[in-house]
Amino acid sequence: MYGLDFMPVLAQSAMSYAFSNSDLMGQTICVVLFFFSIAVWVVMLEKIITLKNVKKDTNHFAAAFARRRDPLQLKDQADQDNSPAARVFQAACDRIEAFHLREQPGGPRRALSDDEIQIVKATMSQCVEEQILLLEKRMMFLATAVSASPFLGLFGTVWGITLAFTNLAIQGRADIQTLAPGVSGALLTTVIALFVAIPSLVGYNIIANSIKDITVRLDNFSENVAARLKIEQMESIQAYEKRNRE
Repeated sequence: MYGLDFMPVLAQSAMSYAFSNSDLMGQTICVVLFFFSIAVWVVMLEKIITLKNVKKDTNHFAAAFARRRDPLQLKDQADQDNSPAARVFQAACDRIEAFHLREQPGGPRRALSDDEIQIVKATMSQCVEEQILLLEKRMMFLATAVSASPFLGLFGTVWGITLAFTNLAIQGRADIQTLAPGVSGALLTTVIALFVAIPSLVGYNIIANSIKDITVRLDNFSENVAARLKIEQMESIQAYEKRNRE
């Protein structure tokens, strides 16, 4: 138990010793990586919370759409909803309204033709892509943290070791007391870089998987909207044929 309690103290002492024995370049790299780590955690937490809410809102709106018989009954709700599914649905409604489907003021809305359904599908696909671009905002920052942090740490390590061996040559003594301070300061940059890169990699994969999941849900939702419009078209054709037979 004493050994376990001693480990954090030893680690803190080692970090302080290594930082104090780093040169200006090494200390600058450590400070940059420290603030880089804070920024990474802020971005990851913000993205994870945002994507969780987006997924919940998307599922809620898709479920509400599935409960409606008329594909356009949710238009008013979509105007007040900021979820990606609502934005996709709103884009479809705006495109459908552009077709002037009212045969007369206050009259029934006619069903869409095949070409019009294809245009609506293309509009929804474009809107899905736009929503995914919004969800992927700041993902480049996380990708940069994953790839750049180890190289920045490696640069600091190589720089520090080079200075340590240069100092060793100047002192003319090949002992641990001469070599240890410079080497410890050099390796500190690698340690901090890994503290940045590893959480960034894990967070990036989690966020990327969440965005992929939302993308699939939005694609499925847009397909459901198109399918409902197609069903409406088929029902309209069947009703027209029934009236002709009568």
